[in-house]
Amino acid sequence: MKFNCFLFLVSLVLSVQVYAERLVISDIMPPANLENIHVVKLASDSFSTDFIIFVKNMVPLHKHVEHSETIYVLEGKAQLQLGDQSMEIVAGDYIRVPRGTTHGVKVLSSVPLKVLSVQAPEFFGKDRVNVN
Repeated sequence: MKFNCFLFLVSLVLSVQVYAERLVISDIMPPANLENIHVVKLASDSFSTDFIIFVKNMVPLHKHVEHSETIYVLEGKAQLQLGDQSMEIVAGDYIRVPRGTTHGVKVLSSVPLKVLSVQAPEFFGKDRVNVN
């Protein structure tokens, strides 16, 4: 019995495809004719989806009913509305947006806001509810 369990575990480990991917985030740039929002999908699996998001002007208030969002600011400066709070965000800031929390941004810098956004679980773009 123990030997069968061992063989099962070995076969499971050997059947799992493990890979690593290296991306140079600073090489990811917005299009020259950026009008407002540009999204670059980096990776996705059943647990989460990773994006680089560029915002030139604003992201309207919205919420995600089934997803949390983690945001790390890479470049730019913006006013973030997060639930009842309003705060200025800059490069280096980490923001955790719990599921169902209203959020949006207004860019304050002359350069677009550039963020790493991680949606969990996997995000297909359909869980966005606009809030007036």
